[in-house]
Amino acid sequence: MSIKFKVPIFDVKNLSYTASGQEILSNISLEIFNSEYIAIIGPNGGGKTTLVRMLLGLDKPSKGEVKIYGKRLKNFKEWNKIGYVPQRASHVDANFPATVLDIVKMGRTSKRKPFSRESKEDKEAVYDAMLKMDVLDLQDKMVGRLSGGQRQRVMCARALASKPEILILDEPNTGVDMVSQKRFYALLSKLNKEEKITIVFITHDIGVIADDIGRLFTINQKATICNNPKQALSCEDMSKLYGIEAHLVHNHKHGH
Repeated sequence: MSIKFKVPIFDVKNLSYTASGQEILSNISLEIFNSEYIAIIGPNGGGKTTLVRMLLGLDKPSKGEVKIYGKRLKNFKEWNKIGYVPQRASHVDANFPATVLDIVKMGRTSKRKPFSRESKEDKEAVYDAMLKMDVLDLQDKMVGRLSGGQRQRVMCARALASKPEILILDEPNTGVDMVSQKRFYALLSKLNKEEKITIVFITHDIGVIADDIGRLFTINQKATICNNPKQALSCEDMSKLYGIEAHLVHNHKHGH
């Protein structure tokens, strides 16, 4: 009887990236599996965003390979399976002329043919995404008038509108207050546990690692994988990663 092996969503092998003669990433290998909740942490300039851009095919590695669902990047076409919230996505001009509903609807564009009308399925997906991120009551408000925490949830709803299997969030907490962060973590945890959506959370701030994280990847040019995040988040380990003396003052707790 043959044994079926679990195929990772992302399979990164010996990845390196050099720009302007400087090595940004060196020999990175990691796997991300279905329904995981992982964090990628490391200092600013350590290569986290570069890694994400290569996972998404936006930058090409100098060496190594990335596979998505067992396919090489050049052969992968099902990008609607991946929801992506880039850095500073929640930073919107106060006069930006779009409502929350307009923004979340943008998440369905990859699902529709050019010039096609909004379908019942589109409307249901947008409604469902706003419901999951708790922004239904904000749908008619102008997005530029919202708080940082509200915009954070709206941009996440936009990514969820395409019904992705994996959600990648790059520094989502920039400019967001602590109360909003805790609320956001609770929603992410619910997505992961109830919807089985794979969550990849990228941050430079060691103080925002949620308790629900299953595995931790530390990135500072090279990568270290830890299957026990609470064990990894020691002052000594973080001091080595960041190159400074680290002090972990608090740990985020939230209700479910």
